[in-house]
Amino acid sequence: MTGVSEDMGDIGESTRSVHAAAEPDEKTGSVQTPIFQTSTYVQRDFADHTGYEYSRTQNPTRDALEEAVAVLESPTVKAFGSAFASGMAAITTVTQLLESGSHIIAASDLYGGTGRYFDDVLSKFGVETTYSDLGPGELEACTQENTRMLWLETPTNPLLNIHDITTLSAQAHERGWIVVVDNTFASPVLQRPLELGADISCSSSTKYVSGHSDVISGYVVTRSEELNEKIRFLQNTMGAVPSPLDCFLNLRGIRTLGIRMERHCDNAEYIVERLATHPKVTRLLYPGLKTHPGHDVAASQMRRFGGMISLEIEGGEAGARRFAKASRLFAIAESLGSVESLVNHPWSMTHAATPEERRLEVGVTPGLIRLSVGIEDAEDLWDDINQALAASS
Repeated sequence: MTGVSEDMGDIGESTRSVHAAAEPDEKTGSVQTPIFQTSTYVQRDFADHTGYEYSRTQNPTRDALEEAVAVLESPTVKAFGSAFASGMAAITTVTQLLESGSHIIAASDLYGGTGRYFDDVLSKFGVETTYSDLGPGELEACTQENTRMLWLETPTNPLLNIHDITTLSAQAHERGWIVVVDNTFASPVLQRPLELGADISCSSSTKYVSGHSDVISGYVVTRSEELNEKIRFLQNTMGAVPSPLDCFLNLRGIRTLGIRMERHCDNAEYIVERLATHPKVTRLLYPGLKTHPGHDVAASQMRRFGGMISLEIEGGEAGARRFAKASRLFAIAESLGSVESLVNHPWSMTHAATPEERRLEVGVTPGLIRLSVGIEDAEDLWDDINQALAASS
């Protein structure tokens, strides 16, 4: 890497984003990492190679991405990154660290795809999950003799609940558990779970890290050499790895991650300030609000409060549907964290697979809207939201 990368802890977020993903090609000097679009590598003799045998196992473009996400998640202490073909591939691989008969304690409000995997797939292999709000005393209440992993998501999807990573990690480590944090909503620019005590930080890099709605990918980062060796073994054995082109697109996205996150946060704060007093808004969820129950914890472990907003408006689900249809700049779509603004209806989209009783219990209602605020001009986004709110009646 360039000289600035020798110490990634004493530079700004945008500088780190640019240079963590900038590995000049040794042969040509190309400022962009080449796409090594190859499946295999010629060897000098049987099992005598340059370090590359087969692209499921290792690929130079993927190596560059894995080094970059490790630097982003842990700029001051050496960490180890592993890239995957999707966020769910990363999650699936992490859970393979467990043995049959293990027990996971997970945040009650988390991405619907994660819950679907825990409930409908992982359970078939003898791994049980208990969901909890993880408030005072709740961790102890959920603890079982076979508990082996604590699974956090903070901010959560879609209710933007906040969990105290430092406190919960310390409590889990006293019991010998592995602590995993899904850092997708915050991105490593806003929050670094490994520095707060977590063992593993994973992310759907489809979202903020790549940031352009053009690639599906995920990653896992840990500071533990032992965990890294196990994850790398699983990565190679299970084979859910990203293509060289996917890795290149992630590296391209990372170079603007720092500056994009600042704009996402600026826009979200601008919008939330206006939504907070809007007469049609009946519930507003954003950790930057001082009225948010997790605001103080979020302020202590996040640089800023992110680009995601969830809300309910008058009229329930019907009002939410009218709002989404009336919007001109917020496209109705799955996913989040890209340069363009998106509106999502968790009840019928991202969390449709979550049992209805659980959705209602945690607060995912038919009228809930999730906004992924893009990097457009804040005034234009607000004008669009304002007219969509008017149309929602």
